[in-house]
Amino acid sequence: MNWKLILQLSLLGLVMAFGTVSIIPEKIEPACWLVIFFFCAYIIAKKCTEKYFLHGFVLSLFNCVWITVIHTSYYTTYILHHADMSPAQMHMPAPMLTHPRELMLITGPIFGVVSGLFQGLFAFIASKIVKKEMAGVGV
Repeated sequence: MNWKLILQLSLLGLVMAFGTVSIIPEKIEPACWLVIFFFCAYIIAKKCTEKYFLHGFVLSLFNCVWITVIHTSYYTTYILHHADMSPAQMHMPAPMLTHPRELMLITGPIFGVVSGLFQGLFAFIASKIVKKEMAGVGV
């Protein structure tokens, strides 16, 4: 596993975590994530020599940690800009309505795993398409 690469790519998730708190509109957020997924898949395919799916999956788990921590830490600001994410709007059970941050702590990892399956798949597919960098060859 290329942990340095995973950590570096996860910084995009950290930027998105802060950006989605109040700057990036929720209508644009999925498109931003899609661009990030494709970019990360390309970089993983270019820089890694094996375990492409696993690299993509673990990357999304790192991103999930960043996003969950930032969104729970800045919950008040986040929910002002994402009203449809409020527990009341999501028709959640009564106990979860009083603990929305706990709800985020539960759902964050679930989204991390699901997005990890997609990121891993993207990385795997990219590994079949992208040409590798050759060691020692260059200008």
